Amino acid sequence: MAAGVATVPGLVLQAAAGIAGLVRPAAKPLHPAGSLVAVTIHRYGMRDVERLGVPFVDEPGTTEAWVRFSRAAGLPRSLPDVHGIALRIPGAAADGADADVLLATTGMGRISRFVLVPARSRGSAAYSTLLPYRSPRGAVVLAAVPEDEDASTMTLAAATPGGQWIAFADLCVAESSASGSGDEISFDPILNMLDGLSYYLWATRLREGSYRAARWSRRVRD
Repeated sequence: MAAGVATVPGLVLQAAAGIAGLVRPAAKPLHPAGSLVAVTIHRYGMRDVERLGVPFVDEPGTTEAWVRFSRAAGLPRSLPDVHGIALRIPGAAADGADADVLLATTGMGRISRFVLVPARSRGSAAYSTLLPYRSPRGAVVLAAVPEDEDASTMTLAAATPGGQWIAFADLCVAESSASGSGDEISFDPILNMLDGLSYYLWATRLREGSYRAARWSRRVRD
């Protein structure tokens, strides 16, 4: 039932992304301008009662990764916009390939974590994955909470859709790490999933159309 209901808004998102690609054919019709930075993720590890069956979340360790910061509509910086984080984690997919996690500015409450929130700067609001993933322990949402105005340090956290957030890592931007816009990287959270996570069918139908339209826009641009 949920999958069928999600088909309609999914088609709306696909149409919106497709129109954006026609009006502004670009590598990324949504989140068109961004900056790519190197980051280091220090993972604490989860206690046994908190573990999700997701190695990246559950296990302690240090990971070198990449983050692309962007604004969804590409509005002037003087105006609020929905900010986005595209996180690429090398070797974190089930087959050893790179995994992608995409987050956008939202609230952190039990309802507001599922609501997009425009913000004036990338460090002035929290980010969440918006839609829940399926994990071996059930539905889970991931978040990144900036600790400063530039979001040079962030806390990564996980929660059930209505549960409390549990911090599992610190993310730190490397000094002087800017490496361009990141336009050449095709972030895709549907194709490049973290080991242990998957999307519910309704969530896949909600998102896949917009990513299909974005892939089409890249082909038109190329």
